[in-house]
Amino acid sequence: MIRLLVKIRELFLRWWGDFTLQTRLMAGATLVVSLITSGLTFWAVNTIQYDARLNDTRFARDLGLLLAANVAPLVNEENRTELARFSYSFYQSTSSVRYMLYADENGDIFFGIPFSEAAVQNSLTLRRRMQLPDGYAQNTDRPLVRQHLTPVGEVTDVFVPLNYNGEHLGVLALGINPNPTVVASSHLTRDVTVAVFVSIWVMVILGAVFNALTITKPIKELLLGVKNIAAGNFKQRVDLPLGGELGELIYSFNDMAERLERYEEQNIEELTAEKAKLETLVSTIADGAILLDSDMHAVLVNPTARRIFGWENQSLDGQNILGHLPAPVRLQLTRPLFQAVQGDADAMEFRVPLTEPSHRTLRILLNTVLDQARENVKGLAITVQDITREAALNEAKAQFISNVSHELRTPLFNIKSFIETLHEYGEDLSDSERKEFLETANHETDRLTRLVNDVLDLSRLESNRQYAIDAVDIAQPIEQTLRTHRLNAKDKQIELLQDVEPNLPPVMGHYDLLLQVFSNLVGNALKFTESGGQVMLRAHCLTRASEDDGGQADSIRIEVSDTGIGIAPEDQQAIFDRFFRVENRVHTLEGTGLGLSIVKNIIEKHNSQVHLVSEVGVGTTFWFDLVAYQTEPNFDNPSDHVSALGQAQNDTPEPLALAENL
Repeated sequence: MIRLLVKIRELFLRWWGDFTLQTRLMAGATLVVSLITSGLTFWAVNTIQYDARLNDTRFARDLGLLLAANVAPLVNEENRTELARFSYSFYQSTSSVRYMLYADENGDIFFGIPFSEAAVQNSLTLRRRMQLPDGYAQNTDRPLVRQHLTPVGEVTDVFVPLNYNGEHLGVLALGINPNPTVVASSHLTRDVTVAVFVSIWVMVILGAVFNALTITKPIKELLLGVKNIAAGNFKQRVDLPLGGELGELIYSFNDMAERLERYEEQNIEELTAEKAKLETLVSTIADGAILLDSDMHAVLVNPTARRIFGWENQSLDGQNILGHLPAPVRLQLTRPLFQAVQGDADAMEFRVPLTEPSHRTLRILLNTVLDQARENVKGLAITVQDITREAALNEAKAQFISNVSHELRTPLFNIKSFIETLHEYGEDLSDSERKEFLETANHETDRLTRLVNDVLDLSRLESNRQYAIDAVDIAQPIEQTLRTHRLNAKDKQIELLQDVEPNLPPVMGHYDLLLQVFSNLVGNALKFTESGGQVMLRAHCLTRASEDDGGQADSIRIEVSDTGIGIAPEDQQAIFDRFFRVENRVHTLEGTGLGLSIVKNIIEKHNSQVHLVSEVGVGTTFWFDLVAYQTEPNFDNPSDHVSALGQAQNDTPEPLALAENL
């Protein structure tokens, strides 16, 4: 039983919880109104019944006095026949009388209606002696009234004393029925009130159930659907077969959800496409890009950043980036990152040198990512640039400027010194001394001119200037170079030789630039070769190994060999750098240190590379290949030129040994 009550209570609470606040307030108001109405109705019924009792009491007392006045002489005469006749006649004529009992002064009943005397004496249900009300003995001069409830209704008992000529003869007891009209009216009023009360609550309950089925449930479904829509679940639908305004509302909700779902699909496709574009763009940029959230967890790392920091095989999504940065970078960025997250910094730039796995220089740009209101920091954007080449170029530029300044300052200082000496002490000097000073100043001026010319030549070669490449008979610049340096070689007692293969095909090149290459290489060879040595300039054809080409020359190899001091292996890597001179270690020879840099740039303009073979104390050979002029390839297209020369260089051996070359 207790479980049943608990279950009923839970069902009621669940049912009550389905109602809205408005429904609960309406139910409470209905309860209060119904209770007040029922209370007023019952109060009115009780008032009517109380008035009816008063009327019944007055009627019973008056009727009893009237009857007692008429039967008192008969009782005094003990004329019971007449008493019975009169009493029965009175009983028959008055429907309100329930019973009539006559008792003597001791309370013994001697006659009663509807009971005869014999029935009263022999009855087992009625006492022979009347139970008089309390206080009757002290009030024998007036009637007493009381009411009691019987199975057939309430009865008013009237005890009227029988007095005749001042003598107390007994008592007359009358039972008076209540007014049937009043009773019926009060009962009807009570029944109607109960019926109205029950009807109101039945209607309230039915209304609540109807409300729960037709209004509350759809509204809860709509509320749940709206919450799901707000949470991003655009597949939510409300499937309730309702009509009217609520049905239109549900239809509109489903239509809205369907439109939002289509709109979301379109947006997802567009966002996916845009995301793919952005990821492709970020992944292809040359700089490293790292995007962090406000907790410094990695959101995006492009391939360039992974390559720079060696993260190719690591998964960094959602991890703190500080734990993966190299130690120098982490040391430099930790404090700025925390400051940027807290909004204390906007944009910062750092340069961090790295030594592992190789020597590099990084430029790191740190920027904050703000929200739309530009008030709160949503993340950090880190741009990483490998500026190792830029730093090297800047260092080379600074070194170049320093070297140029030094090289310019030396001849200028010498020129100024000798001219000042001539200006101040010219009269004290002999003619030979003045001539020597002027020759030295002239020599330093020539040196300064050569330096400026070499710098200008190197500047033009390193620019984007385009040179016209055409067919050049390689024998002509070789012959001109030998004529130019033959006198110098004779003065130094150096044998200047040439070994040019006859009938060489023309090469693709620029005559003046090739002449400058030959002049620089031969000049260097004469400079570093002692008296009695040799310098040789060779030119011969290189052929393809394929028999299909019929042995046709692809390129011409040029070699400049000497029997000079040679170049140490540690200097061979830097020999083509600007202002680098082998004699820097001994300071024995003059020169700008730009000749081989110019040679390297000119040969690169011809899409080739200059090489060297050297041995200290034996000699040095510089060699390079030039593409032979042919009508078949389209040398207007640089790719044909490079392809042909590359094939030739890959298919041909190194130059002959130094001894064989000479």
